[in-house]
Amino acid sequence: MSAKPLHALAVAGALGVAFLPTLASAQSLEEMAGQMVAVGFQGASVDAPDVARLRQQIAAGEIGGVMFLRINVESLDAVRAMNAAFHEASPDLPPFITLDQEGGAVERLTEAVGFREIPNAREIAAANSPDAAEAIYARMAAGIADVGFTVNFGPVVDLDTNPDNQVISRYGRAFAADPETVTAYAEAFIEAHRQAGLLTSLKHFPGHGSSTADSHEGFVDITETWDEAELDPYRTLIGQGMADFVMIGHLFHSGYADARQLPSSLSPQWITGVLRDELGYDGVVISDDLEMGAIREHYSLEETVVLAVEAGMDVLLFSNTADYRPTLGDEIRAILVAEGEADPAFAARIEESYRRILALKARLPG
Repeated sequence: MSAKPLHALAVAGALGVAFLPTLASAQSLEEMAGQMVAVGFQGASVDAPDVARLRQQIAAGEIGGVMFLRINVESLDAVRAMNAAFHEASPDLPPFITLDQEGGAVERLTEAVGFREIPNAREIAAANSPDAAEAIYARMAAGIADVGFTVNFGPVVDLDTNPDNQVISRYGRAFAADPETVTAYAEAFIEAHRQAGLLTSLKHFPGHGSSTADSHEGFVDITETWDEAELDPYRTLIGQGMADFVMIGHLFHSGYADARQLPSSLSPQWITGVLRDELGYDGVVISDDLEMGAIREHYSLEETVVLAVEAGMDVLLFSNTADYRPTLGDEIRAILVAEGEADPAFAARIEESYRRILALKARLPG
């Protein structure tokens, strides 16, 4: 397998940090906060009203990323046109144009629109060597890049340890139960995407594979099922410089909780304590969809935004499906700005996230 500890894309990103002032020069809290917001939308053509609104928001620096779901995909040509418009709206500070394209059941681009589908992670690992898997993922990544995406939310590095798991094992989304196998195939996935100029995201930290419930539906307690071995793929891939994003799941563990009993996506114990301090990760942390039941049923929008940023989150991902509104990105940014204006420590967190985001965006193709 051709996976390398530091691919040329990562090297380019490291060099790009020195040129961040020429990439973008945010002078305001509003501009910095905007880069932390990534939202889903309605519309499947470049002329759709909400797509036009997103283009304006990107151009104004009011949001930093967009998230595609299947409802946004009617044809590959339409997707290509939308993504070109999103990129053209802010060529000097390009948006994160994101999707979940894992293979198997979790795909936004499907055969119905002419995209070549691939098996799920479990099937790929069972039937292919890591080298062969890399070739499969390379074909997929090339197709994703061809229609203008810049970020694919994968690989899944959860361990397939609970055969009754409702969200990972049920759909074959994990490569295997042991960390070494998961890491080897995750490397293949990442390397294939980097060759295509795409960013990837390790998910779902700190580990969703052993859980007995689905965080899409509600509160998930992993206290009795989670094992520290679930951190091993993160530890290895971070150490190899292969983590572009790390996506945080909405998982609760009493051993990593303070009196507020926060899930991992809102938890400084997990994000700052384990991911950053223990595992040494200094890259961009992105949330899993913050409209999942595990969050939406327990926290208001303002509580969610503030707690996530205080915990160390850099990009706040909202699918905008629970209560769709074109203004959601504006609402999230307004909360960030208001809290930043009231609290210098919070403003400093926004600036910290902004610098990480700029360093990562410096690695996107021009």
